[in-house]
Amino acid sequence: MLDFRASGVLLHPTSLPSRFGIGDLGENAYRFVDFLANSDQQIWQILPIGPTGYGNSPYLSYSALAGNPLLISPTILHDQGLLTADELQHLPEFSLDRVDFEQVINLKMPLLRRASDRFKVQASTTEDGEFKRFCNRHNDWLSDYALFMSLKQAHNDKGWNQWESDIAYRQPEAMAKWAAELADEIYFHKFAQYQFFGQWKNLKHYANQQGIKLFGDIPIYVAHDSADVWAHSKIFRLDPKTGEPALMAGVPPDYFSATGQLWGNPVYNWEELEKTDFKWWIRRVEAILEYVDIIRIDHFRGFQAYWGVAQGETTAMNGTWLDAPGDEFFQMLEKQLGKLPIVAEDLGVITPEVEALRDKFGFPGMKILQFAFDSDRLNGFLPYNYHDRNCIVYTGTHDNNTTVGWFNERSPEAKSQVIDYLGCLCEDGIHWAMIRLALGSVGNTAILPFQDILGLGTDAKMNTPSQPTGNWGWRCRAEAFNDELSGRLQYLTHLYGRTPLDLE
Repeated sequence: MLDFRASGVLLHPTSLPSRFGIGDLGENAYRFVDFLANSDQQIWQILPIGPTGYGNSPYLSYSALAGNPLLISPTILHDQGLLTADELQHLPEFSLDRVDFEQVINLKMPLLRRASDRFKVQASTTEDGEFKRFCNRHNDWLSDYALFMSLKQAHNDKGWNQWESDIAYRQPEAMAKWAAELADEIYFHKFAQYQFFGQWKNLKHYANQQGIKLFGDIPIYVAHDSADVWAHSKIFRLDPKTGEPALMAGVPPDYFSATGQLWGNPVYNWEELEKTDFKWWIRRVEAILEYVDIIRIDHFRGFQAYWGVAQGETTAMNGTWLDAPGDEFFQMLEKQLGKLPIVAEDLGVITPEVEALRDKFGFPGMKILQFAFDSDRLNGFLPYNYHDRNCIVYTGTHDNNTTVGWFNERSPEAKSQVIDYLGCLCEDGIHWAMIRLALGSVGNTAILPFQDILGLGTDAKMNTPSQPTGNWGWRCRAEAFNDELSGRLQYLTHLYGRTPLDLE
């Protein structure tokens, strides 16, 4: 899988430039693929691509399998004859550097509805047949998702456990009644998924043709207010009276937070999942492989043991470690789908048992250079301590500050510690010094956040863990995809033996 030297770039599609206020699957996504190919990169890593709710976090999606309709390109819809030129004129003035999600939703969702209405009346027989085949092929999740989203709108965006009990708990008569009443809205949500899937499929095909693999992300947990929990409540630990999580997911105090991280998602009822041979999870992995070539499983340690926090707690401090059947799950996954290109996000409180589970199935782990300089010489993130090439080396992740921001916030003594290790601070800046360190490591794969390639500071940070709002908004500008930057990245990629030519 990732058993050769390669490198790539982490950039979530929402961060791409576009005139619609948020990155999408249109022209600039293809330009970024060209930038990667011209730089001799082989991987484009993204964050989860599901439809987001409160806080706009891609790790709190309304569906584990659906795509985010805000990523649909209106320009491509225009090229299909589903939007007029006039409808794409006189756009609001959007920030070039940040996503204003509310402003974007107010623009793009009405455009998608117009496109849906036109498709319904003017689609050719062939187009309508393709749409119906898409719906039939994905019916196992699409019908629940479309009805769920329609019900949320009909209930003023309330969570599913605040709906009338008959529909909250999916009584057959209520399901049939609401499906009939919301037929038009259900059609719209299915159309949006059809468009998302088509645009994504074309982008993936183009990237693969250019030698670029898409590296996706599966959050271990799903949002409580999601089609998945509503439709598959038995596989989650819920309070039977209220529908709220009986045990909430999170992690104990760690590098990111002195009180831990309380995510609030319901944890899994693993006993129930085992009875089905992990059917829901296996379908989830199978579905994501239609979108990407490589999968990162977020919070991998939760497959060995997970941190459960009782309902009512306000921090993650008072939780309990509970065992999970990760070994049985990954054996079943391999039995049903074969050896898969899975990467383990193995950060945080990692035990020998977690490492054993990762290594048994040969999953690469992650090495974060920003974590390497705050302890002693035995720090496992220092490159000379990489005893296994089967790892992915990052300067930082979406949960870290940018490298420039991280370095600037260090004390003079802590800065000296980094500079002493590097030998000097190259004239190109700390970000290029750390990029060199990642590319020059023995790790088979190096991934560089695009903000670090651009040398941006804290303002370009993507996410602050445990901060519920104000995240995920950073955008790059179109001029970032330039030949000078591409040439510099290509030179270093070649210097450290990570270009496609080095494999020949």
